[in-house]
Amino acid sequence: MGLFELIAAVDDEAKTLTVFNPEAGVATALRRHFADRNLAIEEAESDAGPRNYAVLSRDDQFLAAIDVSDVLGERKGVEPGFTRETYEVVLDELDETMFTSYDTERMVAASKEIEDRAWRGAAGELHAGFQTCSRFASQADVYDNIARRGSLDVHVYAHPEGSDDFEPPSSPTLHLSTATEIHDTWFVAFDGGDVTEAKCALLAEERMPGSFYGFWTYDPETVDAIIDHLRATYALTEADGHATDGGSDR
Repeated sequence: MGLFELIAAVDDEAKTLTVFNPEAGVATALRRHFADRNLAIEEAESDAGPRNYAVLSRDDQFLAAIDVSDVLGERKGVEPGFTRETYEVVLDELDETMFTSYDTERMVAASKEIEDRAWRGAAGELHAGFQTCSRFASQADVYDNIARRGSLDVHVYAHPEGSDDFEPPSSPTLHLSTATEIHDTWFVAFDGGDVTEAKCALLAEERMPGSFYGFWTYDPETVDAIIDHLRATYALTEADGHATDGGSDR
């Protein structure tokens, strides 16, 4: 399954957050909080349940439940950071819910979280797609440093656009490809080394200039699917350590 297909598969798994017995304005606050996620917010009344109680579901399948105050804070207008400490039970289920309009700044921030996890682990494989060589150039020194950390095996993927004016670093393996999925997607995936719980990935497609549509995940099977595809499709390397074009168009 290619990168576009992986994004489409997650997109097909639509989720709904149903708020039971909500106070006025709670549903609106949740819609604002999750405005950039492909998540439907619905309201419902229940004689038996408490107020402001939210249930996450996919079709008719129950996924998780949480008090709305753990998401929005004690006041509806307070929106804490999207952290595991705040509402881990729901985040575990939302990690493969599509985000719909991340700009470059937010993509960089999300990427840094995965890069930091790989840095702390200092082992395993880190795979990162920068779309083009010209985009990778600004992060080349950073990735050269990461690739020298412990026993990390770092692979970078990019379309050759901008390669004429770019001297790649020596440490990461650079995979050059003219494949559409390499040019149009941004991804960072860490295999966790020997720690399954450390597996994580970010994968998104640039559908409009500077606007990305995709997901992040901590699910080991999804992370493995991303990395297995990259290994199988772009594994061949030349003698200089740079990968040949093993990709295909969309």
